Amino acid sequence: MDIDIFTEILSYIGMICILVAFLLETRDILGSKDTRYLSLMAIGSGLLAIRALLIYEWAFLVLEIVWCLAAIMALIKTKR
Repeated sequence: MDIDIFTEILSYIGMICILVAFLLETRDILGSKDTRYLSLMAIGSGLLAIRALLIYEWAFLVLEIVWCLAAIMALIKTKR
């Protein structure tokens, strides 16, 4: 598979995860502390971070890493 197609697929999956989490949260189906919400955000931003790294988008990479880490830290806190 061509790397461009692979990274584009990653970005769409990541985008869908984040958008689904956001839509479910804004409709009070999931809370922002819900493990499903945080998992979708962590997965989505992690995939977008990989995409950003592979296409050399440094500002976007930093944004997605911070977003992913925030979601992971919240997941860890929720599990305690």
